[in-house]
Amino acid sequence: MTTRTDRIAAAFSRVAETGRASALIPYIAAGDPSPDATVPLMHALVNAGADVIELGVPFSDPMADGPVIQRAAERAIAQGTGLRRVLELVAQFRRDDSTTPVVLMGYANPIECMGQQAFAQAAQQAGVDGVLVVDYPPEEIDAFAGQLDACGIAPIFLLAPTSTEARIQAVARIARGYVYYVSLKGVTGAGSLNTDDVAARLALIRRHVSVPVGVGFGIRDAASAQHIARVADAVVIGSKLIETIEQAVATAPAGKQTEAAVAAATQWLGGIRQALDQIKRGNPPA
Repeated sequence: MTTRTDRIAAAFSRVAETGRASALIPYIAAGDPSPDATVPLMHALVNAGADVIELGVPFSDPMADGPVIQRAAERAIAQGTGLRRVLELVAQFRRDDSTTPVVLMGYANPIECMGQQAFAQAAQQAGVDGVLVVDYPPEEIDAFAGQLDACGIAPIFLLAPTSTEARIQAVARIARGYVYYVSLKGVTGAGSLNTDDVAARLALIRRHVSVPVGVGFGIRDAASAQHIARVADAVVIGSKLIETIEQAVATAPAGKQTEAAVAAATQWLGGIRQALDQIKRGNPPA
Protein backbone atom coordinates (compact mmCIF):
# COMPACT_ATOMS: atom_id res chain seq x y z
CA MET A 1 0.00 0.00 0.00
CA THR A 2 1.29 3.49 -0.91
CA THR A 3 2.03 5.65 2.13
CA ARG A 4 1.09 9.29 2.36
CA THR A 5 4.66 10.49 1.86
CA ASP A 6 5.09 8.06 -1.04
CA ARG A 7 2.40 9.93 -2.96
CA ILE A 8 4.60 13.03 -2.99
CA ALA A 9 7.66 11.06 -4.10
CA ALA A 10 5.59 9.32 -6.77
CA ALA A 11 4.37 12.68 -8.11
CA PHE A 12 7.91 13.97 -8.53
CA SER A 13 8.94 10.66 -10.10
CA ARG A 14 6.17 10.98 -12.68
CA VAL A 15 7.40 14.48 -13.55
CA ALA A 16 10.93 13.15 -14.08
CA GLU A 17 9.75 10.18 -16.13
CA THR A 18 7.93 12.45 -18.58
CA GLY A 19 11.04 14.62 -19.00
CA ARG A 20 9.38 17.71 -17.56
CA ALA A 21 11.70 20.07 -15.74
CA SER A 22 9.36 20.99 -12.92
CA ALA A 23 6.23 19.91 -11.07
CA LEU A 24 3.23 22.23 -10.81
CA ILE A 25 1.88 22.90 -7.32
CA PRO A 26 -1.13 25.23 -7.13
CA TYR A 27 -2.35 26.67 -3.84
CA ILE A 28 -5.96 27.43 -2.97
CA ALA A 29 -7.56 28.34 0.35
CA ALA A 30 -9.93 25.68 1.68
CA GLY A 31 -13.43 27.07 2.00
CA ASP A 32 -13.00 29.76 -0.65
CA PRO A 33 -15.10 30.80 -2.48
CA SER A 34 -17.22 28.38 -0.43
CA PRO A 35 -16.70 25.08 1.38
CA ASP A 36 -18.88 23.34 -1.22
CA ALA A 37 -16.65 24.64 -4.02
CA THR A 38 -13.37 23.38 -2.53
CA VAL A 39 -13.46 19.74 -3.60
CA PRO A 40 -14.69 20.52 -7.14
CA LEU A 41 -11.86 23.06 -7.37
CA MET A 42 -9.31 20.49 -6.20
CA HIS A 43 -10.43 18.04 -8.88
CA ALA A 44 -10.37 20.84 -11.45
CA LEU A 45 -6.77 21.66 -10.54
CA VAL A 46 -5.78 18.03 -11.05
CA ASN A 47 -7.56 17.93 -14.40
CA ALA A 48 -5.73 21.12 -15.41
CA GLY A 49 -2.34 19.57 -14.66
CA ALA A 50 -1.55 19.98 -10.95
CA ASP A 51 0.99 17.46 -9.66
CA VAL A 52 0.50 18.34 -5.99
CA ILE A 53 -2.18 20.49 -4.34
CA GLU A 54 -1.37 22.87 -1.50
CA LEU A 55 -4.54 23.51 0.47
CA GLY A 56 -4.51 26.53 2.74
CA VAL A 57 -5.98 26.21 6.22
CA PRO A 58 -7.77 29.53 6.90
CA PHE A 59 -6.41 31.48 9.87
CA SER A 60 -7.45 34.86 11.18
CA ASP A 61 -3.96 36.28 11.80
CA PRO A 62 -1.60 35.19 9.00
CA MET A 63 1.97 36.46 8.86
CA ALA A 64 3.12 35.32 5.41
CA ASP A 65 0.00 35.86 3.31
CA GLY A 66 -0.55 38.87 1.09
CA PRO A 67 -3.90 40.62 0.65
CA VAL A 68 -5.28 38.20 -1.97
CA ILE A 69 -4.82 35.11 0.22
CA GLN A 70 -5.90 37.05 3.32
CA ARG A 71 -9.20 37.87 1.62
CA ALA A 72 -9.65 34.21 0.67
CA ALA A 73 -9.06 33.14 4.28
CA GLU A 74 -11.51 35.75 5.56
CA ARG A 75 -14.20 34.53 3.16
CA ALA A 76 -13.57 30.93 4.23
CA ILE A 77 -13.67 31.72 7.95
CA ALA A 78 -16.89 33.69 7.50
CA GLN A 79 -18.43 30.49 6.12
CA GLY A 80 -17.26 28.38 9.05
CA THR A 81 -14.19 26.76 7.53
CA GLY A 82 -11.84 25.66 10.30
CA LEU A 83 -9.23 22.94 10.53
CA ARG A 84 -11.68 20.10 11.12
CA ARG A 85 -13.74 21.18 8.11
CA VAL A 86 -10.56 21.28 6.00
CA LEU A 87 -9.77 17.69 6.95
CA GLU A 88 -13.32 16.69 6.01
CA LEU A 89 -12.82 18.28 2.60
CA VAL A 90 -9.57 16.35 2.06
CA ALA A 91 -11.33 13.11 2.98
CA GLN A 92 -14.09 13.96 0.49
CA PHE A 93 -11.48 14.61 -2.22
CA ARG A 94 -9.84 11.25 -1.46
CA ARG A 95 -13.05 9.36 -2.29
CA ASP A 96 -12.35 10.01 -5.98
CA ASP A 97 -8.60 10.71 -6.06
CA SER A 98 -6.19 8.38 -4.30
CA THR A 99 -3.15 9.57 -6.26
CA THR A 100 -2.70 13.34 -6.11
CA PRO A 101 -0.74 14.50 -3.03
CA VAL A 102 -2.43 17.05 -0.78
CA VAL A 103 -0.30 19.30 1.42
CA LEU A 104 -1.91 21.44 4.11
CA MET A 105 -0.34 24.88 4.51
CA GLY A 106 -1.15 27.08 7.46
CA TYR A 107 -0.27 28.23 10.95
CA ALA A 108 0.37 26.66 14.31
CA ASN A 109 -2.61 28.01 16.24
CA PRO A 110 -5.33 25.73 14.80
CA ILE A 111 -3.07 22.69 15.23
CA GLU A 112 -2.25 23.63 18.82
CA CYS A 113 -5.96 24.02 19.54
CA MET A 114 -6.64 20.51 18.23
CA GLY A 115 -3.46 19.04 19.73
CA GLN A 116 -0.48 17.97 17.66
CA GLN A 117 -0.97 14.23 18.07
CA ALA A 118 -4.72 14.42 17.45
CA PHE A 119 -4.10 16.53 14.36
CA ALA A 120 -1.48 14.14 12.94
CA GLN A 121 -3.82 11.20 13.37
CA ALA A 122 -6.81 13.05 11.92
CA ALA A 123 -4.74 14.23 8.95
CA GLN A 124 -3.61 10.66 8.31
CA GLN A 125 -7.21 9.45 8.38
CA ALA A 126 -8.25 12.20 5.95
CA GLY A 127 -5.50 11.38 3.45
CA VAL A 128 -3.16 14.33 3.94
CA ASP A 129 0.34 13.80 2.52
CA GLY A 130 2.30 16.76 3.89
CA VAL A 131 2.00 19.63 6.33
CA LEU A 132 3.68 23.01 6.06
CA VAL A 133 3.26 25.15 9.18
CA VAL A 134 4.65 28.64 8.61
CA ASP A 135 5.35 29.42 12.27
CA TYR A 136 6.82 26.08 13.40
CA PRO A 137 10.61 26.63 13.07
CA PRO A 138 12.72 23.53 12.46
CA GLU A 139 14.56 24.02 15.76
CA GLU A 140 11.31 23.53 17.71
CA ILE A 141 9.49 20.88 15.71
CA ASP A 142 11.23 17.58 16.47
CA ALA A 143 8.31 16.12 18.44
CA PHE A 144 5.67 17.21 15.93
CA ALA A 145 7.79 16.09 12.96
CA GLY A 146 8.11 12.70 14.62
CA GLN A 147 4.34 12.48 15.05
CA LEU A 148 3.83 13.35 11.39
CA ASP A 149 6.45 10.82 10.29
CA ALA A 150 4.76 8.12 12.36
CA CYS A 151 1.54 8.86 10.47
CA GLY A 152 3.25 8.81 7.07
CA ILE A 153 2.91 12.58 6.62
CA ALA A 154 5.78 14.73 5.34
CA PRO A 155 6.85 17.74 7.42
CA ILE A 156 7.52 20.45 4.82
CA PHE A 157 9.42 23.68 5.49
CA LEU A 158 9.90 27.13 4.07
CA LEU A 159 13.30 28.57 3.26
CA ALA A 160 13.79 32.21 2.32
CA PRO A 161 16.40 34.48 0.72
CA THR A 162 17.42 35.41 4.26
CA SER A 163 17.82 31.82 5.51
CA THR A 164 21.30 31.17 6.86
CA GLU A 165 23.27 28.08 5.97
CA ALA A 166 22.69 26.86 9.53
CA ARG A 167 18.91 27.18 9.04
CA ILE A 168 19.14 25.33 5.73
CA GLN A 169 21.01 22.52 7.48
CA ALA A 170 18.38 22.42 10.25
CA VAL A 171 15.62 22.09 7.66
CA ALA A 172 17.55 19.46 5.70
CA ARG A 173 17.76 17.29 8.82
CA ILE A 174 14.00 16.80 9.14
CA ALA A 175 12.35 17.88 5.86
CA ARG A 176 10.42 15.26 3.90
CA GLY A 177 8.46 15.47 0.67
CA TYR A 178 9.90 18.74 -0.62
CA VAL A 179 11.16 22.10 0.57
CA TYR A 180 9.38 25.33 -0.34
CA TYR A 181 11.77 28.17 -1.21
CA VAL A 182 10.19 31.61 -0.82
CA SER A 183 11.71 33.50 -3.73
CA LEU A 184 10.98 37.01 -2.40
CA LYS A 185 11.37 38.99 0.78
CA GLY A 186 7.82 39.84 1.80
CA VAL A 187 4.36 38.28 1.67
CA THR A 188 2.68 36.16 -0.99
CA GLY A 189 1.98 37.88 -4.28
CA ALA A 190 4.51 40.67 -3.72
CA GLY A 191 7.50 41.89 -5.69
CA SER A 192 9.15 40.63 -8.86
CA LEU A 193 11.34 37.61 -9.48
CA ASN A 194 15.05 37.51 -10.23
CA THR A 195 15.73 34.06 -11.65
CA ASP A 196 19.50 34.39 -11.28
CA ASP A 197 19.13 35.08 -7.56
CA VAL A 198 16.76 32.13 -7.21
CA ALA A 199 19.16 29.81 -9.06
CA ALA A 200 22.07 30.85 -6.83
CA ARG A 201 20.07 30.24 -3.66
CA LEU A 202 18.82 26.88 -4.89
CA ALA A 203 22.41 25.80 -5.54
CA LEU A 204 23.23 26.53 -1.89
CA ILE A 205 20.09 24.81 -0.62
CA ARG A 206 20.79 21.69 -2.69
CA ARG A 207 24.20 21.29 -1.08
CA HIS A 208 22.31 20.26 2.06
CA VAL A 209 18.76 19.30 1.07
CA SER A 210 18.15 15.98 -0.66
CA VAL A 211 14.39 16.35 -1.25
CA PRO A 212 12.99 18.35 -4.21
CA VAL A 213 12.92 22.14 -3.90
CA GLY A 214 9.84 24.05 -5.03
CA VAL A 215 9.77 27.81 -5.54
CA GLY A 216 6.84 30.12 -4.84
CA PHE A 217 5.83 33.73 -4.12
CA GLY A 218 5.77 36.12 -7.07
CA ILE A 219 4.96 33.63 -9.85
CA ARG A 220 2.02 35.20 -11.64
CA ASP A 221 2.02 34.11 -15.28
CA ALA A 222 3.30 31.58 -17.80
CA ALA A 223 6.55 33.44 -18.42
CA SER A 224 7.57 33.66 -14.76
CA ALA A 225 6.54 30.02 -14.25
CA GLN A 226 8.76 28.96 -17.15
CA HIS A 227 11.73 30.90 -15.81
CA ILE A 228 11.42 29.25 -12.41
CA ALA A 229 10.82 25.79 -13.93
CA ARG A 230 14.30 25.92 -15.48
CA VAL A 231 15.94 26.04 -12.04
CA ALA A 232 13.44 24.56 -9.56
CA ASP A 233 11.96 21.11 -9.01
CA ALA A 234 8.47 22.58 -8.60
CA VAL A 235 6.63 25.80 -9.37
CA VAL A 236 4.27 26.81 -6.54
CA ILE A 237 1.61 29.33 -7.50
CA GLY A 238 -1.22 30.70 -5.37
CA SER A 239 -2.05 34.39 -5.28
CA LYS A 240 -2.72 34.83 -8.99
CA LEU A 241 -4.80 31.65 -9.09
CA ILE A 242 -6.93 32.80 -6.16
CA GLU A 243 -7.25 36.25 -7.70
CA THR A 244 -8.45 34.64 -10.94
CA ILE A 245 -11.05 32.61 -9.05
CA GLU A 246 -12.09 35.67 -7.02
CA GLN A 247 -12.71 37.73 -10.16
CA ALA A 248 -14.70 34.94 -11.83
CA VAL A 249 -16.93 34.48 -8.80
CA ALA A 250 -17.53 38.22 -8.48
CA THR A 251 -19.03 38.38 -11.97
CA ALA A 252 -20.86 35.03 -11.95
CA PRO A 253 -24.67 34.85 -12.03
CA ALA A 254 -26.38 33.97 -8.75
CA GLY A 255 -26.10 30.26 -8.03
CA LYS A 256 -23.29 29.76 -10.56
CA GLN A 257 -20.31 30.77 -8.44
CA THR A 258 -18.86 27.25 -8.09
CA GLU A 259 -19.12 26.60 -11.82
CA ALA A 260 -17.47 29.94 -12.55
CA ALA A 261 -14.66 29.24 -10.08
CA VAL A 262 -13.99 25.79 -11.54
CA ALA A 263 -14.01 27.07 -15.13
CA ALA A 264 -11.67 29.98 -14.36
CA ALA A 265 -9.24 27.83 -12.37
CA THR A 266 -9.19 25.12 -15.05
CA GLN A 267 -8.50 27.56 -17.87
CA TRP A 268 -5.87 29.58 -16.06
CA LEU A 269 -3.94 26.71 -14.50
CA GLY A 270 -4.18 24.74 -17.74
CA GLY A 271 -2.33 27.57 -19.47
CA ILE A 272 0.41 27.46 -16.84
CA ARG A 273 0.73 23.68 -17.25
CA GLN A 274 1.01 24.01 -21.03
CA ALA A 275 3.79 26.55 -20.57
CA LEU A 276 5.63 24.29 -18.11
CA ASP A 277 5.33 21.31 -20.45
CA GLN A 278 7.55 23.21 -22.88
CA ILE A 279 10.42 23.28 -20.36
CA LYS A 280 12.19 19.96 -20.47
CA ARG A 281 14.60 18.53 -17.94
CA GLY A 282 18.14 19.64 -18.63
CA ASN A 283 17.21 22.87 -20.43
CA PRO A 284 19.64 25.62 -19.43
CA PRO A 285 18.18 28.78 -17.84
CA ALA A 286 17.08 31.31 -20.43
